[in-house]
Amino acid sequence: MKLVRTVAVLAALSASSALAADGPAWRNWSGDLFARAASENRFVILDLEAVWCHWCHVMETTTYADPAVQQLLAAKYIPVRVDQDANPDLSSRYGDWGWPATIVFAADGTEIAKIRGYIEPERMQALLKAVIDDPSPGPSVGEAFEIKPATSAFLSKQQRTGLTKAVDESWDDKLGGWGENQKYIDADSLDLSISHAEVGDAQGATRARQTLDAAIALIDPVWGGVFQYSEAGSWSHPHFEKIMSFQSQYLRQYSQAYARWKDARYLAAARAIEGYLTAFLLSPDGAFHVSQDADLSREVDGHEYYALPDAERRKLGLPRIDTNLYARENGWAISGLAAYYDVTNDPRVLAIAERAARWVLANRARPDGGFSHGVNDRGGPFLGDTVAMGQALLDLYAATGNRDWLTAAMKAGDSVAGFRDEAGGFVTSKISEGSSGVFARPAKLIDDQVQVARFMNMLNRYDGNAGHRDQAAHAMRYLSAASSDMARPLPGVLLADEELAVEPTHITIVGHKDDSRARALHAIARALPARYKRLEWLDLREGKLPNADVEYPDLGEPAAFACSNRICSFPAFDAGELQANVEQMARLMPAGAAQN
Repeated sequence: MKLVRTVAVLAALSASSALAADGPAWRNWSGDLFARAASENRFVILDLEAVWCHWCHVMETTTYADPAVQQLLAAKYIPVRVDQDANPDLSSRYGDWGWPATIVFAADGTEIAKIRGYIEPERMQALLKAVIDDPSPGPSVGEAFEIKPATSAFLSKQQRTGLTKAVDESWDDKLGGWGENQKYIDADSLDLSISHAEVGDAQGATRARQTLDAAIALIDPVWGGVFQYSEAGSWSHPHFEKIMSFQSQYLRQYSQAYARWKDARYLAAARAIEGYLTAFLLSPDGAFHVSQDADLSREVDGHEYYALPDAERRKLGLPRIDTNLYARENGWAISGLAAYYDVTNDPRVLAIAERAARWVLANRARPDGGFSHGVNDRGGPFLGDTVAMGQALLDLYAATGNRDWLTAAMKAGDSVAGFRDEAGGFVTSKISEGSSGVFARPAKLIDDQVQVARFMNMLNRYDGNAGHRDQAAHAMRYLSAASSDMARPLPGVLLADEELAVEPTHITIVGHKDDSRARALHAIARALPARYKRLEWLDLREGKLPNADVEYPDLGEPAAFACSNRICSFPAFDAGELQANVEQMARLMPAGAAQN
């Protein structure tokens, strides 16, 4: 694209209509967007923002308030602003470009430019002019490549070595965490390290604990809750957004870390996040809101606001909370709360998680067993809502032994098949966003394949449904092929490969659910440190378990059995015996022992 001013541009600017007083005349994303762009001979510029995003607010008050930018937009563009949380089809497609993400399209839907993050007014002026002068795709628009799925659902030894090397190279041995500039806990990298720590890997334990220790600095010391990330290669320069994905992830991982290492700091971290989640993001209906803004207002940003104590914060008011109720975000919250309940045995927390699940089932469930995102799903349904809620329902089943939760999870698993692409992998949405350009087909993302593979594999362990195992393998064959062409670290692919290859730690409580001794054993089993765990409660009055792959004796009193590869330990009747049996089974089939 040529950065030149042409006579045509000058003429267009002088002839442009009056500009909106508050900025560009933003439109919503719609099915007729590109048809209108073609009829008016205009480009489309998409401002993909997040309502909680600090730099999105800055860009609105600087770049889009700039008169020259507004004139250029009015002359040749249809400006579109979209909340990425409300539009998973678009946020999934452009998630790697961060928020705000700015994408410029030709009238046929072809991408011309993609820009990550904040764009200052002068740079935006240059971009808009350059596109008008020369609308050919710029260097930010890479060519899409087709992925032919692998024949095997497992990574080769060479692939595992290469992926492990990439994860290792992203490790910051000075400060902890993966990556150098922005500091936060990468969920899959930490899960991978904890999994390896469970089988005696000292390096995995060191990395996990160094990261967990450092990330405590991201927890708001006044209200709890975790900030999104810290910048400048430091854990002490946070961006103050509080987003559900981070709350639920950190709540789960600090809870699981406490189960493993019994470090009181990890339990305190989990408690601080749970306290924020249930005090600030829980709606009166019992479902969870999405996020809280980084800033109080244009005049009071997060750096100033979050330095204040509680009373002074409240005197100024609360940063905006996005009060939408999405199935995906509620699934994440439920999973985090279930993990916290597992280690605390706090009935209040379980009640909150179950109430949220019932709300989603009543208000977001679809006839096919899947879930809608929100009230109005433009472009939906979306894969992420069904996978997140399916996993949450599985977590509630493990936490309670209530088979109703497993039944709902199985229905969600059946719904996932509707997103399957026979050419490989799973699509983000069943509906494409347009009929031409990059939108002719729904997006298909690596992270989505990872989540499908892990959820469907775990679901198969519980229900024994071979079709669910096939869906996990279908996602893994795509991942096996795609991961070879990806430059970025992909710890989630390694996790999915390891979990598909081995049996989870399998603990079954045999006893009546109204027997206090059985309930005590179940509480002990929930709190045992095993990230990849299948926990069931067999009350023989309810009939066999859905996946009755092990026959358990009725001893006339409650007992717990730890199994690996369908080989079970002697029955355990107390915490010490159960812990010893779990460790024995782990030695028989350690997590992470990949098979081909």
